[in-house]
Amino acid sequence: MKSLILIFALMLFTTSNAQTKNLKLKNMQVAVWDTYVTKKDSTVMHFDIIAPITTKDASVIYQYGKKYLKSKGQDGQTISAKECKFCHIEYIKPEWESEIIKNGYFIYEMENCD
Repeated sequence: MKSLILIFALMLFTTSNAQTKNLKLKNMQVAVWDTYVTKKDSTVMHFDIIAPITTKDASVIYQYGKKYLKSKGQDGQTISAKECKFCHIEYIKPEWESEIIKNGYFIYEMENCD
């Protein structure tokens, strides 16, 4: 009987923690960094770097941008305060969640990102 009670309590605790985690993620605020980078062909890429508001160090945001640029064959292009500026804060969107959990950021592509 004690085993059943222990198993039931553990199931409740696990479910409660998962629900709390999901609630926290849905209410998570993220910072949106508006970014314009000149590509190697002289066109301008426009994308947002989206990260938790707890990521306050701009150099960390720029590193996220550099990783993204490298993935697009644009490594070596300049990304600094001139190209990447804090824009606003908003609540996390479901489509950003897994990338933010996995990598710490999400890139929202807008123009010339192919």
